[in-house]
Amino acid sequence: MTTATAQRRAEFRRKVEARQGLLVPGAFNALSARVIEDAGFEALYLTGAGVTNMSLGLPDLAFVGLAEMAEHTARVRDAVSLPIVVDADTGFGNALNVRHAVRVLERSGADAIQFEDQVLPKKCGHFNGKAVIGAGEMVGKIRAALDAREDGNLQIIARTDAAALDGIEAAIERGHRFIEAGADILFIEATETLSDIERLPALFERPQLINIVIGGKTPTQSQPRLAELGYGIVLYANAALQSAVLGMQKALGALRDSGRLDEDPSLVAPFAERQRLVNKPFYDALDKQYAAD
Repeated sequence: MTTATAQRRAEFRRKVEARQGLLVPGAFNALSARVIEDAGFEALYLTGAGVTNMSLGLPDLAFVGLAEMAEHTARVRDAVSLPIVVDADTGFGNALNVRHAVRVLERSGADAIQFEDQVLPKKCGHFNGKAVIGAGEMVGKIRAALDAREDGNLQIIARTDAAALDGIEAAIERGHRFIEAGADILFIEATETLSDIERLPALFERPQLINIVIGGKTPTQSQPRLAELGYGIVLYANAALQSAVLGMQKALGALRDSGRLDEDPSLVAPFAERQRLVNKPFYDALDKQYAAD
């Protein structure tokens, strides 16, 4: 582990533990991660739903595995210097699989790894028809994750989907068990009422992540308000994805209807901006540096 990696993880932990509503967008590939970093955000989330949607054209129903998420993590790590939170779904199996997932994703460049208590194969947290494993089994997964990490500042995020199945009180009970097991951050998915959003941060000794799914079940609140309530992370996992889809639909619709598409900044990023985001000037300089004498 490099000094830069250690410093990045330690600083990210401090920011989360400050409970000031760190705003974290989701990336679905290396270029979307670049856009997030370029926009000035302080961390990003590698979304399993986003990788599934954008790489496979499939819904978030456990179609991607550890190898794919590790490959995407490594690509994003090469592209940006931001802390990366990696969505590891259920850990891709039992506690032994979770242990292996942590080892692989930590080496790939993750700074925090999220696991959930759904039954495999999982579903998007804002879909119906989910099921959860026993709380005791999830506790075992958390313990395996903590034992597997090499860097104590690699944060383990424990997510529960129990609220949609058994009610918010059951999710709160699980949350306490997950924190007692050592989880660094708690994530109660699909909180459906404003009153629950407002009371949850005060119930736990560890920071919480709140997931704002655009069009999903959780009422949207502003980042300042969520920071005031004491959330550690405010996640917009698929804002970049949904805006990218809309952008493609608008530009391609214009091309279809008119038969041409000019460098219209209301429809497409300019050619020069595209090259800036992929750091072409840097590679031009390298090309000159290594050119034959």
